[in-house]
Amino acid sequence: MPYKANAARRHHIARPQRRVLNWAEYDAALRQRGSLTLWVTDEAIEQWKAAPRRTPGGQASSSDLAITTALMLRAVFQLALRQTEGLIGSILHLLGLELPVPDHSTIARRARTVTLPSAPRSSGGPIHLLIDSTGLKLCGPGEWLIEKHGTKKRRSWRALHIGMDAGSGRIVAATLTERGVDDASQVGPLLDQVSGPVASVTGDGAYDRSGVYASVRERHPEAAVVAPPRRDAVLSDTGDSVPTQRDRHIQMIAQTGRMAWQRSSGYNTRAGVESQMARWKGVLGDALRFHTDAAQATEVAIGVAVLNRILDLGRPNSVRIA
Repeated sequence: MPYKANAARRHHIARPQRRVLNWAEYDAALRQRGSLTLWVTDEAIEQWKAAPRRTPGGQASSSDLAITTALMLRAVFQLALRQTEGLIGSILHLLGLELPVPDHSTIARRARTVTLPSAPRSSGGPIHLLIDSTGLKLCGPGEWLIEKHGTKKRRSWRALHIGMDAGSGRIVAATLTERGVDDASQVGPLLDQVSGPVASVTGDGAYDRSGVYASVRERHPEAAVVAPPRRDAVLSDTGDSVPTQRDRHIQMIAQTGRMAWQRSSGYNTRAGVESQMARWKGVLGDALRFHTDAAQATEVAIGVAVLNRILDLGRPNSVRIA
């Protein structure tokens, strides 16, 4: 166990207990997540067939909305492509609809070029953006095979970067990069996906970079950057006369301590994006199932849409028990 030798000297913090105040509504929302009527909507059925094509080439039978519905069903219920085809066929049959069923090869091919519906914009004013990253596995030996026989090939993975609105809990930006890409380099691409004003950008110590402050200042000059400075961080040349945001973080930590800085700066809200990462892997899994870059980008966008739709059903309103 890591750091077992120092376990007796570590500062242990008891896990806080919380009580959900709106359990009846939240419990109903949890049950509704498995309802097929949530994922196969009336709008999808009405727009299932593709519009006639007026340019040379074959005629598509399924619209982008139909392919999107298939990809969302596949993500939510973690199905293979052939099983997704069978599920859609059975749903249309039970509904008594004479609509074309996209086969598994069509779903895989269209995943690279499908146009996803635009996400609704937030209308609650400037958002507080929480950013974080995690790794998603690609392919390789299973965990049991690795433990029993080992593996000669390292498992491949890609990095998922997301930006979450702290107020609504919705994911408003997401990027997918190769492993080894610096987390701080994705702050700009994430901010470019946010259409409205940004009040603050909060991330862990990996985002304590001058490039992060520059990217935020370039796009949202009034936004605050909340990232814990490194332990050996020092003030800039103008820190005493004209302190920067980072200088003020360093000064406050030196005066009041790290825990007080976390409470006053709002850094503790970053736990929300960590919970979102755990929710992603719990609902959608910890791996990417497509093999091409374009299809994987669509897979990530579908995952964002799925988690946002689940969140729209209902959120727990919890309070801490003293």
